[in-house]
Amino acid sequence: MSDKTSPNDPSKPQTAAQLREARLKAALKANMGRRKQQARARKAPADAGNNEKKGQ
Repeated sequence: MSDKTSPNDPSKPQTAAQLREARLKAALKANMGRRKQQARARKAPADAGNNEKKGQ
């Protein structure tokens, strides 16, 4: 029989170092998502402004 909460389960970190690494990985992923969203937001208005100036 397989116990779902076994210590050998690779999906759940066991040591303090592994918990810290998992937490930092999640924080980094969230930060990168925010940075990409900010970059897209900065790029979009600049492109729209440049297109209007070219048309006039």
